[in-house]
Amino acid sequence: MSAPLPPELYYLGNFRTALAWVGERYADLLSAEESSFIARFAALPLPAQALLVRMVMRKGCHFRASKLQYAEIGATHAAAATLLELGWLSDRAPLEAREVAALLRKDELLAHLPLADRRASQKKAELEAQLAALELPAQPFAAWCPGLDERLYSLQVGALCDRLRLLFFGNLSQDWSEFVLTDLGIFRYEAVPISPESRGFRCRADVDDYLFLRERRERFEAGEPVESVLDGLLDFASANPYLQSRHARLLFKLAQQLEKDGAAEAALDLYRRCAHGEARWRQIRVLEKLERHAEAHALAVQASASPHNDEEAQRLERALPRLARKLGLPAPKRRTAVAETNSQLVLARPAHGSVEHAVREHLHRAEAPVHYVENTLLCSLFGLLCWEAIFAPLPGAFFHPFHSGPVDLYSSDFYARRKPLFDACLARLDDGSYRTHVRQLHRDKFGTQSPFVFWGLLDEALLELALDCIPAAHLRACCERLLGDLRANRAGMPDLIQFHPAERRYRLIEVKGPGDRLQDNQKRWLAFAAAHGIPVEVCYVNWAAA
Repeated sequence: MSAPLPPELYYLGNFRTALAWVGERYADLLSAEESSFIARFAALPLPAQALLVRMVMRKGCHFRASKLQYAEIGATHAAAATLLELGWLSDRAPLEAREVAALLRKDELLAHLPLADRRASQKKAELEAQLAALELPAQPFAAWCPGLDERLYSLQVGALCDRLRLLFFGNLSQDWSEFVLTDLGIFRYEAVPISPESRGFRCRADVDDYLFLRERRERFEAGEPVESVLDGLLDFASANPYLQSRHARLLFKLAQQLEKDGAAEAALDLYRRCAHGEARWRQIRVLEKLERHAEAHALAVQASASPHNDEEAQRLERALPRLARKLGLPAPKRRTAVAETNSQLVLARPAHGSVEHAVREHLHRAEAPVHYVENTLLCSLFGLLCWEAIFAPLPGAFFHPFHSGPVDLYSSDFYARRKPLFDACLARLDDGSYRTHVRQLHRDKFGTQSPFVFWGLLDEALLELALDCIPAAHLRACCERLLGDLRANRAGMPDLIQFHPAERRYRLIEVKGPGDRLQDNQKRWLAFAAAHGIPVEVCYVNWAAA
């Protein structure tokens, strides 16, 4: 076993941990180049390892030697020599004009580059534009600046290290800073048991497919035409549910762009090929725009028989009468609208703060405190009550130590895979043990990353008020609604909650300022609350005349 690293080489220790993790769990998926890198890295002298990791963890791929001075590494040129021999660094990489300009200060641009106009009064951007206009060929840094006593090192294994990072995290959104933030105590993650068999990618094709989808998405986000980005996407196929979801989201975004661009027929065709949950609704809307009302109506009728979620059902309930009218058909029966409980307030316009805070201040009493919670309190109570089910170590749910929640959180089978676990968690509401359980979890897990618990809001005082005043039956109903559609139903909850501790009751309050209207997801929550006897009202506010 190698000797422990000194504290100042923490980043190297983290990188070694990641390589060991990848080597242990993905040996069968690694390319020859990746396997060779892991083995040869371990044999490098310590300063060379540290220098490479410093460069891998920084942005960009070109580094001036003067910017690579680290006391724990020592002489940069000596550490770089081994990396140059391996070809992992280069000091002869060709640079475009824009790349060399980005590496130089304004005074260096004036002194070392072939500019016709060297007036110091010019901005750096003007000098860069002047250089670009020369259309000079790419060349090494030393050829650009022969009079500058400086050496440039260019990282040649950045893409390879990104692939290893992808294997470790299962995505390229997370980076090496996760280790540092955890070491510093800024982030704390649930310690989920992770078996060697638990991994994000099942075969090498999964890795390649992820990179393919990411490359296409980046091209789209950079402004490339949809038709060009689509090349290869329509024939894409994967057995990996995670990649299927990413593919569906990308196709949906591309179809939305086509729709915005006025290419309705092309958008409709792409929506039809897309497995995204909202694609069916967009088909109906595009068919309406194309005045193909019979097709839109037929699809809406079909969808209404089995809507994907409450949001789609709400949209279809509006669309069907509209389409029936256009086709001269009898209007379908609509559900009776839930009577809205509301109140009116006239308040002085506050100098600072939102209308929600103004209402909170107006209603707050020592004996009846009001808290601004919006989507946080009920989600937090759900997250604590169902902690064990959410963080259950199911296959493929967790595969590295830095997950804030399960990978399949928003997949269609998330609840079904864990139903017995959620049933056990919710059963605590029936026997009254949930209060003790939630209090203990709040103490034990405080600050631990969670997709539902808002630690900054949920202090012990608010938790106690909630546990004392919200009936178990209401909590169960809210938890079950969340589980019905975790992505959609975690939003739209009322803004305020007022507690009456002496009477062990509460009320939820949705606040609407002048001219503000209820959003669809808010209407769904209000209807749900009314159906379950949950006390809720809408408070409409007008500002008093000055």
